[in-house]
Amino acid sequence: MSATRSRLARIQRELLALLTLAAPIMIGQLAVTAMGFVDAVMAGRVGPRDLAAVALGNSIWVPVFLLMTGILLATTPKVAQHFGAGRHAEIGPLVRQALWLGLLVGSLAAALLTLGSRPVLLWMEVDAELIAPSLGYLYGIAAGFPAVALYHVLRCFSDGLGLTRPSMVLALLGLLLNIPLNYVLIYGHLGFPALGGEGCGWASGAVMWFMLLGMLFWVRRAPGYQACGLFAAFDRPRGEPIRRLLGIGLPIGIAVFAESSIFAVIALLIGSLGAAVVAGHQIALNLSSLVFMIPYSLSMAITVRVGQALGRGAPRDARFSAGVGIATALGYSCLSASLMLLARHELAGIYTADAEVIGVAATLLVYAALFQFSDAIQVSCAGALRGYQDTRITMLMTLFAYWGIGLPVGYGLGLSDWFGAPRGPSGLWQGLVAGLTVAAAMLVLRLQSSARRHIRLAKDREGLQAAAQC
Repeated sequence: MSATRSRLARIQRELLALLTLAAPIMIGQLAVTAMGFVDAVMAGRVGPRDLAAVALGNSIWVPVFLLMTGILLATTPKVAQHFGAGRHAEIGPLVRQALWLGLLVGSLAAALLTLGSRPVLLWMEVDAELIAPSLGYLYGIAAGFPAVALYHVLRCFSDGLGLTRPSMVLALLGLLLNIPLNYVLIYGHLGFPALGGEGCGWASGAVMWFMLLGMLFWVRRAPGYQACGLFAAFDRPRGEPIRRLLGIGLPIGIAVFAESSIFAVIALLIGSLGAAVVAGHQIALNLSSLVFMIPYSLSMAITVRVGQALGRGAPRDARFSAGVGIATALGYSCLSASLMLLARHELAGIYTADAEVIGVAATLLVYAALFQFSDAIQVSCAGALRGYQDTRITMLMTLFAYWGIGLPVGYGLGLSDWFGAPRGPSGLWQGLVAGLTVAAAMLVLRLQSSARRHIRLAKDREGLQAAAQC
């Protein structure tokens, strides 16, 4: 009984530590998501043209943003391991190099949006009337990309230290600032011209700069960061540490991009099936994305817990932290799946009163409920593997699961006669279930392998130390 109580107490301590880290991340992520909702609502009040421009712009900049921030996520496990090992003096130089990487990646992403958006819109055969407002919106977003890249480096630095509250506070302040900025720039007040939907992009770009300045002020002044000496010196960019960061971060960015882009591709494939199907798909996707914010936030906390445990030289603690994190995400998925199944018509009814659209959305929410479990497992395992700095094989597994399994199976079931009569959007979402399930299974096996390898290496080191002492 005492052993059982001790294990339960350990699980409770780990769960409390995990949720303490994850809760501010969750609130911050929801605040960022709410900014997109505010943009859509305020642009929609101007007119359908402005709302369409914002929607088209989102379809282009969000995947680029996820690729950029995914690359910079390499900072978190690096900082977490140094912090766990008590090597505070090594964190400052590391983050200074990560800031150079952030400046480079953010500038490249801004240039890509500025120069590449028009060709993409023309390739998508967008209505000529929508190209100019869409580009104006994207140019405003691009102006904020260098700032948001640097902000994410500092956020990863803060998260790696276990200090997740600053990003929550700044995201909430950014949301509050976004509303009046939208009002001023959309409708033209305080001497600014009325930009319509384009104003949402410039308001978002301004909020990105505000969040960077806020994080700089916080990191500069708060006592929890001072031991790292981030501002103690000025370092020029150095190739080797930046290459090491890219070696971890680029696979993360590609994996996140692969997962997000498959939803965009499915939206394009569904586009030929009619307005009701497109609308129903969008409703189901939007609800799934909102629900996904919780396991995604948990995965970021798992990265920190695993990285800090490895830094302490405690690989068994790292494995335990990963296990508790995955179990927590699975517990949440039981609630989210139940809600989607039992209230799918009511949830769809929040978005529209059209019975046909509600029917399509409710059908697709059944598949969304099914992949809650595999989605929770795969994102939690991916977070743990980032803590282990094991990202290259994870990237390959993710690419295979989504693009080698999910998309072909979805296309075969939904839009072809490979497996019988085409099933339409249901077949495409069945492909998503298949891809996420394969990803979850592969990442569980990879996580087990990484955990065992680190435990074995720790045993070997202990054996060598014991031999040396003899």
